[in-house]
Amino acid sequence: MIREFATGSTILVDKPLHWTSFDVVNKLRWHLRKKLGVKKLKVGHAGTLDPLATGLLVICIGKHTKLIEGIMGGQKTYTGTFLLGKTTPSYDLESEYDQEFETNHITSELMEEVRESFLGEQDQIPPIFSAKKIDGKRAYESARAGKEIIMKPNKIVINSFSIDGDEFPKVKFELSCSKGTYIRSIASDFGKNLNSGATLIELRRTVSGDSKIEDSKSVEEWISFIEDSPLE
Repeated sequence: MIREFATGSTILVDKPLHWTSFDVVNKLRWHLRKKLGVKKLKVGHAGTLDPLATGLLVICIGKHTKLIEGIMGGQKTYTGTFLLGKTTPSYDLESEYDQEFETNHITSELMEEVRESFLGEQDQIPPIFSAKKIDGKRAYESARAGKEIIMKPNKIVINSFSIDGDEFPKVKFELSCSKGTYIRSIASDFGKNLNSGATLIELRRTVSGDSKIEDSKSVEEWISFIEDSPLE
């Protein structure tokens, strides 16, 4: 059974906090290779999640790695939390808070007005602390080295965006968007548009194309599945 599973399969993983997407790929590849007794096996993911994000990671194995590009083009849905009044250089908790802003002027009406402004097609500037390549290098590598970087905007689409400010200055959100959308940039721009600042302090992907988080398993559950499955 596991041999058929490995020749061409797509599995859904609930990525844990602090793991990179490649950590998940490497861990599952190692266990699959060990189980199958092979030296090489193609395993890849269909859309990166930052180490500080959790949730749905689509993993393609064997011949299914050819499907990755198509899967990546699907709509994504995220839930999470913005913290208003503070910013970091990375727009999330990867870096330390560097500025504080007033939040007393922010009303529910203003937040609703700003929320609506994000809907639809728009240009978005990616964070400098991102894996986007600039002149052949990852942007975050240059940013960490203190180099000045000019990020070019991407066309993105926000299909739905809901917010809950009951725990103000924390704002809970759910957002559905196109491929290439940086939620950290949404957080930063949301704060700026409120004449304040904001940091993404929690992020979870719940949908990727036709795949949903409810159908995923943890890394540990997949490892157990691999180890306990018969070879034939």
